Amino acid sequence: MGSINTLLAPDDLYNRELLQNAHPPAWINPQPHEVYNLVVLGAGTAGLVAAAGAATLGARVALVEERLMGGDCLNFGCVPSKAVIRASRAAYALREACEYGGNPAVEAGFDFPKAMERMRRLRAEISSHDSVQRFTSLGVKVFLGTARFTSRNMVELDGIRLKFKKAIIATGGRPAHPNIPGLAEAGFLTNETVFSLTELPPRLIVLGAGPVGCELAQAFQRLGSQVTILTRGSRILPREGPDVSSLLTERFEHEGIRLVVEANIRRVEREDGDTVIHFTRGTSAEKVVGTEILVSVGRVPNTEGLDLEAAGVEYDAKGVRVDDRLRTTNPNIYAAGDICSPFKFTHAAEAMARMALQNALFFGRKKASSLVIPWTTYTDPEVAHVGLTEQEARKRGPQAKTFTLPFTDLDRAILDGETEGFARVHMDAKTKRILGATLVGSHAGESIGELVLAMDQGLRLDALSGVIHPYPTQAEVIKRLGDASMRSRLKPWMRRMLERFFRYRR
Repeated sequence: MGSINTLLAPDDLYNRELLQNAHPPAWINPQPHEVYNLVVLGAGTAGLVAAAGAATLGARVALVEERLMGGDCLNFGCVPSKAVIRASRAAYALREACEYGGNPAVEAGFDFPKAMERMRRLRAEISSHDSVQRFTSLGVKVFLGTARFTSRNMVELDGIRLKFKKAIIATGGRPAHPNIPGLAEAGFLTNETVFSLTELPPRLIVLGAGPVGCELAQAFQRLGSQVTILTRGSRILPREGPDVSSLLTERFEHEGIRLVVEANIRRVEREDGDTVIHFTRGTSAEKVVGTEILVSVGRVPNTEGLDLEAAGVEYDAKGVRVDDRLRTTNPNIYAAGDICSPFKFTHAAEAMARMALQNALFFGRKKASSLVIPWTTYTDPEVAHVGLTEQEARKRGPQAKTFTLPFTDLDRAILDGETEGFARVHMDAKTKRILGATLVGSHAGESIGELVLAMDQGLRLDALSGVIHPYPTQAEVIKRLGDASMRSRLKPWMRRMLERFFRYRR
């Protein structure tokens, strides 16, 4: 992991404000209490939620952070990426304006340095929510430094000992670095460094075709880079259904992104100031030339240096091992967020932190397996998902019934010129409850919540048929899925009986 100074570049007003909030240079750690009700390691989303919740309820809480308050989400993830994506959508809208009556003769330029400055300004503004000062005001004792366990109930940093009754490990993860010959020597970007760019890379090579890789590939292409995506897989967004990948592939290629699948990367070299990636596909040897490489091939849990063995906490390459109540192999230590979860999302970390806090301090019996966790990939169109995937639903055979509605039949999508996409839901054929859903559309992430609520509350799909939506909205497609479920209940013999009934009533 890089140092704080190297991670927050450039050294401008906004990054100095961010640093003052997230890791004040002049901060002096407080004198510790004799014992804490709760010690939280890591001040990302999970750690902040746990610490704030415990302190608000009157517990004596210590929060330890090695780098920046706010963790990945604030500093290198959700916040800066969505600011850059928003700028890229504005750039794309300018180029596409003629479709909506704009003048195609006007060449719209876009200022990349200004877009990145806007991102840094907004990130600094939001950072006050996660600041050392705010959490101190909530009654949390904030300690900045590198902590390690020295026993089953003790944490130490810089000679300070923090004894605890309960602890929550929330140290998160970091970007994985693939072992490719020459990559380290050539240099590369990750989500921790890409947002420090102040000049647009003319040619950007993205390694990895998961959500982060796809989001940033499209964003930089729209901002003016020539982007190439290289992936070892056979398609982009492999966790989603094949038709989702196909739709996004067509959109990416339409926007000028080059997509190279089933690429076996052999080595990376520097040639005449450029970076060259040599790879094979089948029996053919190929290469791609770029000015920057963005690596997005997964995450690694931050377990190093914690001395988890001293605390009796077991872990492996996937992170800290927890049971369904988020308790580690030390019954007084819990974990939450990316350090222990397969769901690497901010909202999942928040939900897990609330659960871990309740279970740790209040003898709770909440189970992580009960959580209904959605996710959204913020490409254009967006991909939002919850529950069973298409592949998982198919394995259930006739037990699962699937309804798919294209956005081409949705009035608001037609009016907005956003008919790419569809809404799909998988329903238990017997109980009529929702097993999973996928939305692909410009506002998919905003619309998936209604289906998440229905799943969480165990509602039947046809219950959504009675929900009144404003017209016209793209979320109206959720009601239509409920209508489709209602219509499916009308069997042929029922229709024949109704036809006879209405003939009699004439």
